[in-house]
Amino acid sequence: MYNPCDDDEFLTELEKDHQNSGGTLPSRTGTERFLQELLGLIFPQLATEDRYRTGAEVAAELVRLERALTRLLVPLSADPGAAARRFMSELPGVRTLLQEDALAIERGDPAAHSLDEVIAAYPGFYAIAAYRVAHALYAPGVRILPRLITEYAHRLTGVDIHPGAQIGHSFCIDHATGVVIGETTEIGDGVKIYQGVTLGALSVAKDLQNTRRHPRVGDGVVIYANATILGGATVIGEQSVIGGGAWVTFSVPPRSIVYNRAEIHVRGEDEGIIFHI
Repeated sequence: MYNPCDDDEFLTELEKDHQNSGGTLPSRTGTERFLQELLGLIFPQLATEDRYRTGAEVAAELVRLERALTRLLVPLSADPGAAARRFMSELPGVRTLLQEDALAIERGDPAAHSLDEVIAAYPGFYAIAAYRVAHALYAPGVRILPRLITEYAHRLTGVDIHPGAQIGHSFCIDHATGVVIGETTEIGDGVKIYQGVTLGALSVAKDLQNTRRHPRVGDGVVIYANATILGGATVIGEQSVIGGGAWVTFSVPPRSIVYNRAEIHVRGEDEGIIFHI
């Protein structure tokens, strides 16, 4: 029976891979721990340990997290300390955006009974929180760290938001699972989307890497479950409603309603009677 431990060529290839990648990537475990501890600090509802901190303890924890972030950035940035300080300076703004997101979810979902419930239990909020953190870190040269953050949230929630996407205030993802938001997507304020929505590209050709490939979604748009909106030239006008299951590859003006027209056939007990809905 073949034993890879006895295969010198295989072992040599693995050794080269380890040597080539050593010190060039941030730790996945460290990245995930950083996100969990950061979110648990700015939102105690997400803390993994059941204790609350004083102001002095919060300050000390922020210093520790800045150092942890600096270590994660060492392989990626010429000045990891400056990059970490820049991120920490933006943290109050990130928290404010997330408070607005949580409030939008709570106000828009009759099943939500409190902000605490939204923050602690809603996968859509967690996915948005990871995106907001990753987006604040997203910069030339350090993009793999934000990707590790959003892909970790993707594994936990089923929501795939690229950290390069531009998302406005009071964003709501309801039910969450299966949502995909591409890198060059632009989303306005007060947008609400449901499960299974894709904001994607019409083509995934590699030579389109530095071009706009994903749609723009205006303020106040609602996109219902399993709708697919594709293309960099596609603009969804403000206050529009995109119906469930719609396939949209064209722009629509403000206050539009877009939906598929379908027939549902129901056969009754008397097979001679068919109801058209």
